[in-house]
Amino acid sequence: MTARILDGTEIARKIGDEIRAEMAELKAEHGIVPGLASVIVGCDGASLVYVGNKVAMCQKLSMHSERHDLPLDTSEETLLELIARLNESPWIHGILVQLPLPPHISETKVLMAINPLKDVDGVHPVNVGKMSIGEADYLPCTPAGIHELLLRSGIKIEGSEVVVVGRSNTVGKPIASILVQKKPGANATVTMCHSHTRDLKMHTLKADILIAAAGKPKRITADMVKEGVVVIDVGTNEIGKTPEGKRILVGDVDFEAVKAKAAAITPVPGGVGPMTIIMLMKNTVRAAKIAAGLARPAEVKYALSV
Repeated sequence: MTARILDGTEIARKIGDEIRAEMAELKAEHGIVPGLASVIVGCDGASLVYVGNKVAMCQKLSMHSERHDLPLDTSEETLLELIARLNESPWIHGILVQLPLPPHISETKVLMAINPLKDVDGVHPVNVGKMSIGEADYLPCTPAGIHELLLRSGIKIEGSEVVVVGRSNTVGKPIASILVQKKPGANATVTMCHSHTRDLKMHTLKADILIAAAGKPKRITADMVKEGVVVIDVGTNEIGKTPEGKRILVGDVDFEAVKAKAAAITPVPGGVGPMTIIMLMKNTVRAAKIAAGLARPAEVKYALSV
C-alpha cells in the first residue's frame, strides 16, 4: 500500500486564497482590514519561529499585524496591561499570546484577560466552553486545522473510530471534542489515550483515524497501526541539526514505517503546521466581522444557575 500524503501546505494555500478574497471584499465594501497582535515573552527559539511564521502569513495576506516582543523578566502586571490595551484597540481584532510563558507569569490569568471575542486561538474558558457544546466562535487553531485537513482531503469522519494520543488542552482535548459533536463533519467515536493508558497499542490498532499529539519522537510505530489507517501527525520534535545548522524535525509517528501501512498520512513538516497558521488567519477575519457587526457571535443556548 502506498499512502496518500495529506499536504497541509497545499490545502493551507487554497484556504489562504479564500481568505484573501474575503479580506478584499471586507476592505472594499466596509473599509475593514483584520488585525492580529502576537505577543511573545522571552526568546525561546521554537516560539520565535512560530510567531515569525504567523507574522509572515499576515504580511502575505495583507493583514494588519502587530508583534510585541517582551523581555523574559517582563512582569505579569506589564503583560496584563499590554493585553488590556490590545483589547481596547480598534485596529486589533485578534490577540495571540505565545505559550509557554515564563514561570513567574500565570498563564491562566493572562489567557483569562484576553477579550473572548479577540481570543482567535480559542483558549479562553468562554471559547473552550462554547466549543464543548458545539457553539464555537473560534476553534483552537491546531485542532481546527486537523479537522479542516480531514474534511478537505475527503476523509470519512462520521462513524469512524478515532484514536487521539495526547490529552493536552491545545490539541488532544479539543480535537476529541470537535470530532465527537453531533453535526456534519463529526459524529466519530473517539478514544483518547495518554501517558497513563495501560495498553496504548490495543487502542491504536482499532483506529480508522489516528491523531498523534504526544510530543514524543516516533512514538507511534508500524506495529501499532492497522492497514488502511489515516494518520495525522501533530508532533514537531527537533532531534538535531544538519552540518549547515538546519533543524532536523520528526513527528510523533515513525513516518517511513507507518506510511507503508497507512491509506493516508501527514508529513512533518508540511502537514498540520501550515494548517494551524492559516486557521489563525481565518479566525482573525471572523473576529473582524464580529467586531463590525457583520457576523454574530455564537449564542449559548443553555442557562447556567450559580
